[in-house]
Amino acid sequence: FFHLQKKRRAATARRQHLKSAMLQLAATEIEKEAAAKEVEKQNYLAEHCPPLSLPGSMQELQDLCKKLHAKIESVDEERYDTEVKLQKTTKELEDLSQKLFDLRGKFKRPPLRRVRMSADAMLRALLGSKHKVCMDLRANLKQVKKEDTEKEKDLRDVGDWRKNIEEKSGMEGRKKMFEAGE
Repeated sequence: FFHLQKKRRAATARRQHLKSAMLQLAATEIEKEAAAKEVEKQNYLAEHCPPLSLPGSMQELQDLCKKLHAKIESVDEERYDTEVKLQKTTKELEDLSQKLFDLRGKFKRPPLRRVRMSADAMLRALLGSKHKVCMDLRANLKQVKKEDTEKEKDLRDVGDWRKNIEEKSGMEGRKKMFEAGE
């Protein structure tokens, strides 16, 4: 018993140690990514945004403003195009993930309840307002004529059992039975 507890404690301690090591590794990776992004941003800004030097004359200043406005317009167009492309790809991703979800078929089925429903109500629920035919299930049944069996004929012929016994009692009744037997 103590041996098993000792093994469990060792396994739990090892699991916790591995978890903490993984968390530390992930934290250092996140820091490295952030530093790399910052370096990339600085490189991009240095390449696309040269240092600003303000000229002395009014005409040169106006030319600089015109250049900056043209640059702003081109950058704004580029930003808009990138934004539209991002929205389009996001929409495609959502559609594809929905298709994947549908193909897997792993959706939560709602709990079903038993509902007493007539055939008309069921067809109305399935077909909606298109359903106009009243479905009478008994109307389509075949009419079956009851065939008379010999026993039923005998019973009908016999009729009331008291009358029959009175008729067969005595010598006349025995005579009738004897004649019927021939």
